[in-house]
Amino acid sequence: MRKKERFEKVIAWFQENMPIAETELHYTNPYELLVAVILSAQCTDKRVNMMTPALFEKYPTAFDLSHATQEDIFNFIRSCSYPNNKAKHLLGMAKMLVEEFKEEVPDDIKELQKLPGVGRKTANVIASVVYDKPAMAVDTHVFRVSARMGLTTNSKTPLETEKQLMKYIPEEYVATAHHWLILHGRYVCIARKPKCKTCKITEYCKYFEKEEKKNKKGSI
Repeated sequence: MRKKERFEKVIAWFQENMPIAETELHYTNPYELLVAVILSAQCTDKRVNMMTPALFEKYPTAFDLSHATQEDIFNFIRSCSYPNNKAKHLLGMAKMLVEEFKEEVPDDIKELQKLPGVGRKTANVIASVVYDKPAMAVDTHVFRVSARMGLTTNSKTPLETEKQLMKYIPEEYVATAHHWLILHGRYVCIARKPKCKTCKITEYCKYFEKEEKKNKKGSI
């Protein structure tokens, strides 16, 4: 199957079977999503959603958070991965939002990346989820699923994966496709042992195709 056809088939399946795909992080405004995405680095959304209610109750705005101490923030997020670094980033992010952006979360990816704790992935999440821009955030799920299925070829970095996906996914589907791939990787195409038996898109998957050939050879 040619790559273009593979993309078309996969997108068509998700369109029909998962027309609405959204982040599982809980938030009510751009500031809250930005905090949640920073916290979600190498941490599950479930864990983040357990921490943020108390954090947002104490610091409902970037202005409030900017007046906290790193230790104060740490006490709210101690159960996540790398809490010291994230507390430092959140405080720096809040101060910069207040001082340079008038508390408005920017919609430009380059501007977003100026904020402490915000890399390209986080910036793309904010741009796509909040501002509905055609930005493809590549996390571990997107990176893994894209490679397994054959949507990307020999991609060594998240940026390479992003570029390959953007080449074939129509602009109007990019933001949703990010969530399609994440959710598929989180619940079906899991890291250690993908659930190929229950997966509905194996006929378009390069990994499944290879595994089937191996099994046939082994049974001869």
